Amino acid sequence: MEVGKRAMDFKLRQKCVQPVAYTLALILLCAVPLAFLGGCTQRLQRYEATYLSLFDTVVTVLLYAESEAEAQQAMDAIYSDLARYDALFDIYETHDGVVNLKTVNDSAWKQPVAVEPELFALLSFGKEVCGLTEGRVNIAFGSVLTLWHDAREAGIADPEQAALPERSALEKAAAHTNIDDVILDAEANTVYLADPALQLDVGAIGKGFAAQLACDNARARGVTSLLLNLGGNVCALGTRADGNPWRIHVQDPDDPEAALATLELSDASLVTSGGYQRYYTVDGFSYHHIIDPDTLMPANYVKAVTVTHPDSGLADAFSTALFNLPYEEGRALAEANGVSAVWELLDGSIVWLRLDPTE
Repeated sequence: MEVGKRAMDFKLRQKCVQPVAYTLALILLCAVPLAFLGGCTQRLQRYEATYLSLFDTVVTVLLYAESEAEAQQAMDAIYSDLARYDALFDIYETHDGVVNLKTVNDSAWKQPVAVEPELFALLSFGKEVCGLTEGRVNIAFGSVLTLWHDAREAGIADPEQAALPERSALEKAAAHTNIDDVILDAEANTVYLADPALQLDVGAIGKGFAAQLACDNARARGVTSLLLNLGGNVCALGTRADGNPWRIHVQDPDDPEAALATLELSDASLVTSGGYQRYYTVDGFSYHHIIDPDTLMPANYVKAVTVTHPDSGLADAFSTALFNLPYEEGRALAEANGVSAVWELLDGSIVWLRLDPTE
């Protein structure tokens, strides 16, 4: 499909490589010294694309290539990959010719449903992650998350009528969240939901998993320098063109114009979880979208957690898991799994684990 025919906003820009700043949930600083690349005659040049139609967020792709044609080809392939994963991992809408998560939720309790390899891999990863995070990230938690999603959407649409989900409904839904009821058959590539009331939701891992797949595919196609940002889920392939790591400013939850910290990435991913972007207000109190599986309410242990990890899916999962735990318990979980993280606690203090901010 040609770029001009896609239902998206696409911008491809070639630049003589100079210090730039691009602001989303994170501020990405991608400065390359001109002396290293010889001004505007350098072999590799910087290209950037912005998409507005993927994963219900702003997606940016920044890469270095020898020509616009090479960059366009790489961008097209990355977009195609992400569009496929977006359709497969969608729990809200069906897509023509696609057996996706909504299909699974609608019918896999009747009989096993055969799914595409990428979706099967995501669900297998989800079951693994549930164990690694001690249940803090559970793809079988969809029935509870749906109640919160619907209440939030209704509250945003009509603030005067905004309300919390009924406690009795939450507790009833929580009785149908056993990850062992998600039955996967690796030989047949099928999914079966042993509990008819169980619903799958991959919101805590889907974007990170998709970003990792897209970066792996791009590497296999020969891309060596890529920064992919799925609404704050950042996956770095290689380094900047000058060989230095990508430098990332993490947004301060209390001030969208300020940076909480600056981190460096190369062949690694960074994900932040916080309650300051997706929320609604009920009786003057804000309720965000990250739900504690113990209380069935929005977690209220820390302001934000940023995780870096070589695998984007695991970075995504552990950022949610650590946000769903008191700091000391979260730190113990991170240490047990070799996760690097930085917390902003409720009192505004900053705590690091294995990571040091750059100068």
